[in-house]
Amino acid sequence: MKGLFWLLVLFGLAVAVALGARVNDGYVLIVLPPYRAEVSLNLFLVALAAFFLVLHVALRTLALTFGLPRRAKEYRQRRQRERAGLVFQDAVRLLFEGRFGQALKKAGEAYVAGTFRGVAALVAARAAQRMREPEKQQEWMRRAVADDPRNEAAALMLEAEMMNELRRFDEALAVLGRFQGKQGRHIAALRLELRARQGTGDWDGVLKLARQLEKRDALPPEVAREIKTLAHLENIRRRRADAGQLQDYLRGIPAVDYGRRLMLAGARALVEADALPVAQKLIESALDGYSEAGWQPELVTLYGGLTGPGLTARIARAEDWLRQYPGEAALLLALGRMCMNQRLWGKAQSYIEASLATEETRDAHLALAELCDKLERGDEANRHFRAAVGLEAR
Repeated sequence: MKGLFWLLVLFGLAVAVALGARVNDGYVLIVLPPYRAEVSLNLFLVALAAFFLVLHVALRTLALTFGLPRRAKEYRQRRQRERAGLVFQDAVRLLFEGRFGQALKKAGEAYVAGTFRGVAALVAARAAQRMREPEKQQEWMRRAVADDPRNEAAALMLEAEMMNELRRFDEALAVLGRFQGKQGRHIAALRLELRARQGTGDWDGVLKLARQLEKRDALPPEVAREIKTLAHLENIRRRRADAGQLQDYLRGIPAVDYGRRLMLAGARALVEADALPVAQKLIESALDGYSEAGWQPELVTLYGGLTGPGLTARIARAEDWLRQYPGEAALLLALGRMCMNQRLWGKAQSYIEASLATEETRDAHLALAELCDKLERGDEANRHFRAAVGLEAR
């Protein structure tokens, strides 16, 4: 539409000029003694326009001619930048392809060509890191920061990652401390810090970071749960020798963190620390109506081996579980052992034999052999000992 408008304007001007020239009777007198010339005004205007057009073309031609060297130089520089840009793209592509040696070479070429020097140095540093060449990585990181101070944060992240890979976790934490002091605690830095704290054995720090990352949806729930479980297990292991510290720690574990392994590890640690009443409460709370960890035969076995007062109450508690979950071989065996300790020989034998009928296990044969030995039934005891040995040899 706009083009049509200007076309109409042009035609209108042409018509106006033609009409004006038809009615124009003026002339121009040019005097250059001893010469004089008289021409029509219309011809003079046309000649003047043609003169300015020729002058413009001539000046433009001269400008283009004398500007050729400059334009040739600019063209060469543009082509050089384009080639350097392609080299830089190749370096990035090769880095993502995992061809780190070639990526390092291409990044070096891009750096020499002056294309994105700081970023090219970072790409070279990353490639050197993947090739496990710390000296080259440090040199490229130094160049990246020297060429552009804005690359300092990226260089610190690379250095922290390299320290983690070299298992120099304390140094990684120091680098991350410098980074977080300037950039804050963003997710990638928290992941690196989590790995470093796992390496240094700072399990309380691991728990804190795992919860932060889980809250930010930066860790899948199953991964976060596994990390927290391992951290709790390590903390329990470190506190096994001190019953007071162990009990305080187990009480402080959030209910959502408890799982099968954590329940079992806590109960075993309490038994080893001779905190039997606390172990009993933990096992009973886990097995009453099932906990989130589910039914755990290992806890039942541990419960059956508890000593000290309250054995009759424990037998009654286990019999309640049996009414809820009949046919549990581990529960039947645990009841048999507790009845043996209470010298309830008949009930002990019936429970152990029921466990064997449900599932033939080495522990059940050994328990029945021990019972028969106590009752001075040597042949039966030997038969069950041999059966236990046979199951162990399978």
